[in-house]
Amino acid sequence: MPTSPRERAHDACPGVLRTHPAADGALARLRIPGGSLGGGTARTLAACARDVSDGCLELTSRGNVQLRGLADGAAAVLAARAAAAGLLPSATHERVRNIVGSPLSGRAGGGLRDIAPLVDALDAGLCADPELAALPGRMLFAVDDGSGDLAALPADLALRALPAGETLLLVAGEPVALRVPDDTAVPALLAAARAFLDVRATGGAAAAAWRVAELPIGRDHLLDAAAAASRSAAGTTRDGVPSTRIAVASAGFEGAAGAGTAPVGAWPGAHAQRDGRWALTALVPLGRLHADQLDLLAAVAEGGGDGQVIVTPWRSVVLRDLNLAVLAGASDRLAAAGLVVDRESGWVGVTSCAGRPGCAKALADVRRDASRSAGAGSAPVRSGTPGGGPQHRRDRRPVHWSGCTRRCGQPAGEVVEVVADAAGYRIHGGSGAALAVPWSDGDEPGELSAADWDVLVDAVAARRSVARPRCRDGREAGSWR
Repeated sequence: MPTSPRERAHDACPGVLRTHPAADGALARLRIPGGSLGGGTARTLAACARDVSDGCLELTSRGNVQLRGLADGAAAVLAARAAAAGLLPSATHERVRNIVGSPLSGRAGGGLRDIAPLVDALDAGLCADPELAALPGRMLFAVDDGSGDLAALPADLALRALPAGETLLLVAGEPVALRVPDDTAVPALLAAARAFLDVRATGGAAAAAWRVAELPIGRDHLLDAAAAASRSAAGTTRDGVPSTRIAVASAGFEGAAGAGTAPVGAWPGAHAQRDGRWALTALVPLGRLHADQLDLLAAVAEGGGDGQVIVTPWRSVVLRDLNLAVLAGASDRLAAAGLVVDRESGWVGVTSCAGRPGCAKALADVRRDASRSAGAGSAPVRSGTPGGGPQHRRDRRPVHWSGCTRRCGQPAGEVVEVVADAAGYRIHGGSGAALAVPWSDGDEPGELSAADWDVLVDAVAARRSVARPRCRDGREAGSWR
């Protein structure tokens, strides 16, 4: 999304040691590389949410967590507890540890191998390099297990597992990627990150770039630096190049998930692993995870899984390595606690910013309105769906509710936008021109009449609907008779 001049003048991304002032108190953000929380660490965060914040943890689109509503002095308490739990390994690098990883990590689908060691090595390498503390807090690193589940995320620098012990290194905006041996992938990526700082240091328009894709020139320099680091890490001469440049498009690595689709691990519900066990994804409505819910997730992970609660960039959590006997009971317990494990739920694809009253800039209580819309279904049954069943549910664009035109937290890709302004809600995206639904006469901004609320819900549902392609016999693809 566009960045305001004020934000360009100062990197305002919060951390734990530098919080963000909000209308409901300070906001602190904790980086969770790869989204992986051990059971004990998860319980520590749950206790922090109860003791120093509003009792919830917010999941971000980068697989991190944030706590809001912190009173004076609470941030220091949170920082001390986070450091003791191993969540703050570097005070100087805390805001640059934005690393997303494939939640199923080689266990299912097209995943080739467990990427946890790569995530750990990348995190350690970032923290060990004093120069990289200067990276902007907006930088995003991705480590993909080969399934392509992270392809839709706007990563600045990404690693993607390939067969035969190789890894692909991708630079945002570059049509060419670098194929390197696994054991040189992290040094190569770190070299590309340093090269990004070098390009920014040349001044001019490059100095204003907070993201790799914003560089007006010089992204090829990042690939050159990565290739040189790969050669050095492999211990070869310049003539013995242990890396190969390949066209991203021809290799099929540039694609993002289409409208109405999502990576397998992002869908709520159970996912079969190749080893016969199961993973369970639970969607967290609007990304607000209550402390008690996190305690429950930790208990299930330790009692019947691999002991890890995986926070995803889709504002969900994943429990892995569950046997079939544990799976059904775990699913029931999570659903009873208010987490979404039904992929046909009206909550699927619904996100929002903080809105009122937490944000002083917001013009509406978008969490309330997004919740009402999700509860209303927000996706009518289309004619032609057999029996009016839930088949239509997977054919919906995501929708994001924003309390102002900044659109904080809006996910990447094609999204139906419901944006509050001084006059009312405006709906963008999907099919058709922008549509305005005005605030009620005589009420302050942020309130709709009952009739206008119905108009809004119907309009959002229509914009979210994605027509299925039709087969030669006229049937919708994916339907049955």
